[in-house]
Amino acid sequence: MTPICVVFALLATGAVAQTKPARTDALLAAMRDELERSRALRVIEVPYFIEYAVDEGDQSSAAATLGALLNANRTRFRIPRVQVRVGSYQLDNTNFVGTDFYSGTRYDVDRLPLEDSYAALRRHLWLATDMAYKAALEALARKRALLRSITASESLPDFWPAPAIELLDWSALPEVPPELWRDRVRRLSAVFLDYPKVIGSVVDYTAARDLQYLVNSEGTRVRQPLGVMFVRIRAASQADDGMMLRDAAVLHSRDLSRLPEERDLVEAARRVAENLTALSSAPVAEPYTGPVLFEGEAAAQIFAELLARNLAATRRPLTPPGRSFPLRSSELEGRMGARVLPEWMDVVDDPTQKEWRGRPLFGHYQADLEGVRPEPLVLVEKGILKALLLTRQPVRGFSASNGRARLPGAFGAKAAAISNLFIRAAQTAPLGELRKRLIEICRARGKPYGLIVRKMDFPSSASLEEVRRQLSAAGASTAISTPVLVYRLYADGREELVRGLRFRNFNVRSLRDILAASDELHVFDYMENGAPFALMGAAAYVAECTVIAPSVLVDDLELERLEEEMLRPPLVPPPPLLALAGGAVAR
Repeated sequence: MTPICVVFALLATGAVAQTKPARTDALLAAMRDELERSRALRVIEVPYFIEYAVDEGDQSSAAATLGALLNANRTRFRIPRVQVRVGSYQLDNTNFVGTDFYSGTRYDVDRLPLEDSYAALRRHLWLATDMAYKAALEALARKRALLRSITASESLPDFWPAPAIELLDWSALPEVPPELWRDRVRRLSAVFLDYPKVIGSVVDYTAARDLQYLVNSEGTRVRQPLGVMFVRIRAASQADDGMMLRDAAVLHSRDLSRLPEERDLVEAARRVAENLTALSSAPVAEPYTGPVLFEGEAAAQIFAELLARNLAATRRPLTPPGRSFPLRSSELEGRMGARVLPEWMDVVDDPTQKEWRGRPLFGHYQADLEGVRPEPLVLVEKGILKALLLTRQPVRGFSASNGRARLPGAFGAKAAAISNLFIRAAQTAPLGELRKRLIEICRARGKPYGLIVRKMDFPSSASLEEVRRQLSAAGASTAISTPVLVYRLYADGREELVRGLRFRNFNVRSLRDILAASDELHVFDYMENGAPFALMGAAAYVAECTVIAPSVLVDDLELERLEEEMLRPPLVPPPPLLALAGGAVAR
């Protein structure tokens, strides 16, 4: 898990990890000592669990457009997260709608001092613990009062115990030169000067180095340096009929000594520009119902959006009678032991795997946000759902966390997310055979063409307003990101790019209708943040994830035309970008 800021930059990641003995780490010592003192709290109820977590970050970022720098920033921070639980593992102050409400005195404890002043750190943690303890007492009192007034069904514990671990990593993370990358994004953004159909573009980078600390009253101690680097390339165009078009590419690295190569970045930028240029003159598609072939990146994206997100177990908080609380629940809830994929497909989540076929895996981690070491987990076996992603928040049908707490959650809990998700098919065929089968099915059903999707808008580069419109348009059906690159495949093998489609009623149950899978696998890295469509920059924390999946042919999907009001294109043609970039301005 990495903290990020809400719009363009990733607030996360950390200050330089210094190689030094544990006794000289003032922050770790302050956390340990103050926790030991706080365990003696006996004002009303003795806390049975206390957790101190700190994200210490050092981040550089910059953004540019058309060869001109938009902004450049360097940020350092220490963000504490203090949790106090009163009561017992069976019944405590969490998993209740009033868990996060506190009416007492608040202190300025959102950021820790940047300097290693042991006294200042202890005092800050003391105040944060005091506030968390009082809030916990309030929440438990309200929860007990509510339980006395309702008839509860079978009760679940509020927290699962976990064995203590010690993970103290003193290794250092390499520097990422800000000047070098400011110049690089400036040059990269100038690629779009060659593409007049692109009306807006931004290239930005974030290099973040993080030290993550975790100390709890069960004896767990974690200190681990985590680095992440990403470059985002986002652009927009507008068709002659006014339809707005978007495309984006993101290149990631967890190893700060192996950053994206400039040639790969230039290639990605040109691909985005060429996609938008082609889309701006592509015909608007007609509604379609039938088989769809998801190739390469698009296949991994639908598994990330539809399957991975629904594999996270959820639990509804205790709510007063007559009050409803909006909470996105998993579509796989209550389906343990049911078929969710074809019987020849398996799904395994493996955070312990660092690389695959020589490529570093983005989703590797050693311990989750709750200090639980993860193990490889078989989620789907021969199409049957066997397990879910679990945190220390108990859910029915399970007995312990499997170390998938990767994001902060609500009501005192953490949120689960995948790590490295492997989609494996026992029955495969070359991609060309899948194309032939698509044509054969369409011919048998009297359809003039089938559809191929090669890219989805996930994580989405849309604006917040666009996302609201998409969610509103989805209505009661499950909202899924829109396809970016859609092609008609005709019987003679000819392809035609089209635009203006979105899926309707496409959900995790649709994956049971996978007809075939390719023998080639595609690796897709992305940053999960829990927001709709994993909207870029829309949440305060991210979890680094990877999906390894084959291309798949899915039967009976429905796509409808986008029905949105379109803005008129600019009345005046664009200026001669190349001439202006070279400094030649006509008079």
